[in-house]
Amino acid sequence: MDPTERLLAERACERLIIDFVHRLDLGEPSSVAELFTEDGVWRWPEDGRLVKGRDALRAYFGSRPADRLSRRMMSNVLVTVTSWDAATAISYFTTYRVDGYDGGMVPAGPPVQVGHYEDTFHRADGAWLLASRTLHLPFGGATPRANSPLP
Repeated sequence: MDPTERLLAERACERLIIDFVHRLDLGEPSSVAELFTEDGVWRWPEDGRLVKGRDALRAYFGSRPADRLSRRMMSNVLVTVTSWDAATAISYFTTYRVDGYDGGMVPAGPPVQVGHYEDTFHRADGAWLLASRTLHLPFGGATPRANSPLP
Protein backbone atom coordinates (compact mmCIF):
# COMPACT_ATOMS: atom_id res chain seq x y z
CA MET A 1 0.00 0.00 0.00
CA ASP A 2 1.51 3.32 -1.01
CA PRO A 3 1.58 6.28 1.45
CA THR A 4 -1.39 8.04 -0.17
CA GLU A 5 -3.55 4.91 -0.05
CA ARG A 6 -2.57 4.40 3.60
CA LEU A 7 -3.43 8.01 4.44
CA LEU A 8 -6.83 7.71 2.74
CA ALA A 9 -7.56 4.46 4.60
CA GLU A 10 -6.59 6.03 7.94
CA ARG A 11 -8.79 9.04 7.26
CA ALA A 12 -11.77 6.87 6.27
CA CYS A 13 -11.49 4.93 9.54
CA GLU A 14 -11.09 8.14 11.58
CA ARG A 15 -14.22 9.44 9.89
CA LEU A 16 -16.17 6.34 11.00
CA ILE A 17 -15.08 6.91 14.61
CA ILE A 18 -16.31 10.51 14.54
CA ASP A 19 -19.46 9.70 12.56
CA PHE A 20 -20.39 7.11 15.20
CA VAL A 21 -20.47 9.66 18.05
CA HIS A 22 -22.13 12.35 15.92
CA ARG A 23 -24.97 9.96 15.09
CA LEU A 24 -25.39 9.06 18.77
CA ASP A 25 -25.33 12.68 19.95
CA LEU A 26 -26.79 14.70 17.10
CA GLY A 27 -28.51 12.28 14.76
CA GLU A 28 -30.52 9.12 14.86
CA PRO A 29 -28.76 6.71 17.28
CA SER A 30 -30.03 3.57 15.55
CA SER A 31 -28.31 4.69 12.33
CA VAL A 32 -24.88 3.81 13.77
CA ALA A 33 -25.71 0.25 12.67
CA GLU A 34 -25.03 1.33 9.07
CA LEU A 35 -21.41 2.08 10.01
CA PHE A 36 -20.83 -1.61 10.83
CA THR A 37 -20.34 -4.61 8.59
CA GLU A 38 -23.42 -6.80 8.24
CA ASP A 39 -22.07 -9.07 11.00
CA GLY A 40 -20.51 -6.22 13.02
CA VAL A 41 -20.06 -6.50 16.78
CA TRP A 42 -20.25 -4.01 19.67
CA ARG A 43 -19.02 -5.27 23.03
CA TRP A 44 -18.42 -4.12 26.58
CA PRO A 45 -16.49 -6.99 28.20
CA GLU A 46 -16.60 -5.61 31.76
CA ASP A 47 -20.42 -5.44 31.64
CA GLY A 48 -20.88 -8.62 29.60
CA ARG A 49 -22.70 -6.83 26.76
CA LEU A 50 -22.32 -8.23 23.28
CA VAL A 51 -24.41 -7.03 20.34
CA LYS A 52 -23.96 -8.81 16.97
CA GLY A 53 -25.29 -7.90 13.53
CA ARG A 54 -26.81 -4.75 12.07
CA ASP A 55 -30.39 -5.53 13.13
CA ALA A 56 -29.34 -6.08 16.74
CA LEU A 57 -27.10 -2.98 16.67
CA ARG A 58 -29.97 -0.91 15.27
CA ALA A 59 -32.29 -2.10 18.06
CA TYR A 60 -29.66 -1.66 20.79
CA PHE A 61 -28.63 1.89 19.90
CA GLY A 62 -32.19 2.84 18.96
CA SER A 63 -33.38 1.95 22.47
CA ARG A 64 -31.68 4.95 24.04
CA PRO A 65 -34.11 7.21 25.89
CA ALA A 66 -35.65 9.86 23.62
CA ASP A 67 -35.04 12.52 26.30
CA ARG A 68 -31.29 11.80 26.58
CA LEU A 69 -28.94 14.67 25.83
CA SER A 70 -25.35 13.57 25.29
CA ARG A 71 -22.12 14.94 23.92
CA ARG A 72 -19.00 12.89 23.41
CA MET A 73 -15.49 14.17 22.87
CA MET A 74 -13.14 11.91 20.93
CA SER A 75 -9.36 12.26 21.10
CA ASN A 76 -6.08 10.40 20.69
CA VAL A 77 -7.37 8.57 17.62
CA LEU A 78 -4.70 6.18 16.36
CA VAL A 79 -5.55 4.14 13.26
CA THR A 80 -3.21 1.38 12.12
CA VAL A 81 -3.76 0.02 8.62
CA THR A 82 -2.78 -3.65 8.65
CA SER A 83 -3.60 -4.53 5.02
CA TRP A 84 -5.44 -3.12 2.00
CA ASP A 85 -8.79 -4.23 3.54
CA ALA A 86 -8.17 -4.24 7.32
CA ALA A 87 -7.29 -1.72 10.02
CA THR A 88 -7.42 -1.27 13.78
CA ALA A 89 -7.80 1.81 15.98
CA ILE A 90 -7.73 3.00 19.55
CA SER A 91 -9.47 6.24 20.52
CA TYR A 92 -10.27 7.95 23.81
CA PHE A 93 -13.69 9.38 24.66
CA THR A 94 -15.35 11.49 27.30
CA THR A 95 -19.16 11.46 27.62
CA TYR A 96 -21.36 14.12 29.15
CA ARG A 97 -25.06 13.25 29.32
CA VAL A 98 -28.34 13.71 31.13
CA ASP A 99 -31.73 12.04 30.86
CA GLY A 100 -34.99 13.97 31.13
CA TYR A 101 -33.81 16.73 28.80
CA ASP A 102 -36.62 18.95 27.52
CA GLY A 103 -34.69 21.83 25.98
CA GLY A 104 -32.49 24.74 26.96
CA MET A 105 -29.16 24.61 28.70
CA VAL A 106 -28.41 22.27 31.58
CA PRO A 107 -25.71 22.93 34.18
CA ALA A 108 -22.42 21.32 33.26
CA GLY A 109 -21.54 18.49 35.58
CA PRO A 110 -18.64 16.07 35.49
CA PRO A 111 -18.47 13.56 32.65
CA VAL A 112 -20.34 10.30 33.22
CA GLN A 113 -17.81 8.25 31.27
CA VAL A 114 -14.15 8.40 30.31
CA GLY A 115 -12.67 5.49 28.44
CA HIS A 116 -11.43 4.19 25.14
CA TYR A 117 -12.61 2.15 22.19
CA GLU A 118 -10.71 -0.56 20.37
CA ASP A 119 -11.97 -0.90 16.81
CA THR A 120 -11.39 -3.19 13.88
CA PHE A 121 -12.31 -2.16 10.35
CA HIS A 122 -12.82 -4.00 7.09
CA ARG A 123 -13.04 -2.61 3.58
CA ALA A 124 -15.53 -4.15 1.19
CA ASP A 125 -16.58 -2.77 -2.19
CA GLY A 126 -14.30 0.21 -1.56
CA ALA A 127 -16.00 1.30 1.68
CA TRP A 128 -14.51 1.04 5.15
CA LEU A 129 -16.84 -0.19 7.91
CA LEU A 130 -16.53 -1.10 11.58
CA ALA A 131 -16.22 -4.85 12.05
CA SER A 132 -16.02 -4.59 15.83
CA ARG A 133 -16.04 -1.94 18.52
CA THR A 134 -15.00 -2.79 22.07
CA LEU A 135 -15.67 -0.36 24.93
CA HIS A 136 -13.23 -0.04 27.83
CA LEU A 137 -14.60 2.10 30.65
CA PRO A 138 -12.27 2.72 33.59
CA PHE A 139 -14.28 5.80 34.71
CA GLY A 140 -18.07 5.68 34.77
CA GLY A 141 -21.10 6.71 36.73
CA ALA A 142 -24.88 6.94 36.63
CA THR A 143 -26.56 9.22 34.10
CA PRO A 144 -28.14 12.10 36.05
CA ARG A 145 -31.61 13.50 35.36
CA ALA A 146 -31.67 17.00 33.86
CA ASN A 147 -33.75 18.32 36.75
CA SER A 148 -31.59 16.72 39.48
CA PRO A 149 -29.12 18.75 41.50
CA LEU A 150 -25.52 18.26 40.47
CA PRO A 151 -23.27 16.31 42.86
